[in-house]
Amino acid sequence: MHSNQVSIFLTKKMIKTILLSLSVATTVIVTGCASKPQYKGGARYVNAPNYYTVRSGDTLSGIANRYGLNYLDIAALNDIAAPYRIYVNQSLRLKGSVSQRTTSTQAITQATPIQRQTINLPTQQPVVPKTPVITPTPVNPPTASTLASGLRWVKPSNGPVIQGFNLASNVKGTRYGGNEGDPVYAAANGQVVYAADGLKEYGNLVLIKHIDGYITAYAHNSKMLVKSGDNVTAGQKIAEMGSSGATRVMLEFQVRLDGKPVNPTTVLPN
Repeated sequence: MHSNQVSIFLTKKMIKTILLSLSVATTVIVTGCASKPQYKGGARYVNAPNYYTVRSGDTLSGIANRYGLNYLDIAALNDIAAPYRIYVNQSLRLKGSVSQRTTSTQAITQATPIQRQTINLPTQQPVVPKTPVITPTPVNPPTASTLASGLRWVKPSNGPVIQGFNLASNVKGTRYGGNEGDPVYAAANGQVVYAADGLKEYGNLVLIKHIDGYITAYAHNSKMLVKSGDNVTAGQKIAEMGSSGATRVMLEFQVRLDGKPVNPTTVLPN
């Protein structure tokens, strides 16, 4: 073989080797880019699947950090409340819209506070004629009753009933007589959502929200012993009877179910 032919042969072989090397290098670079993990804010994350099965040693925050997610969003997606415990083999949803949890049928606890609710109360109240002062009544908490739903009820006052529920007369509750300072009790477990004198015709008014859509109102108090946001139990003293917003000392007690007034005698013990 002549020297020129040898030179041409070697040159072609070198070019082929270089092209082959470039092809391999390009393939490696493309492959590396395709499998490269995501970066967010300088941290490395793995693409999040739609669902994830909990393994031994996992925590909610650890899973969130692994995929660059917020653990609170994962908790909301899977209806997990504080302290956010998860279990081995539990299937967690990692993607989707976060819907707000409702609490209308959940028990009232410090961990799940009840949202405040606007209550429409009557704007006028009939004037009750003055009557002689009633003798003091016992201060022992009244007898309790339990509805089918499990909500325990007690009478809000030990005083005598001076006026009963009568929608025709615009009396949307039961009125109890007594002396100023007599105890006023929470009628059932719940959370105080209002304790102020913003409604003149009701004076010092306390509103308590309960489970199953019930709300109770305690009007005309001389003194309020709770504040908005407090959790109370059935039979707990929440106020003292008075005449604020009224012409005489009394307690006006109302029960609302889904915003509508109901006769308190349907839930209170006899």
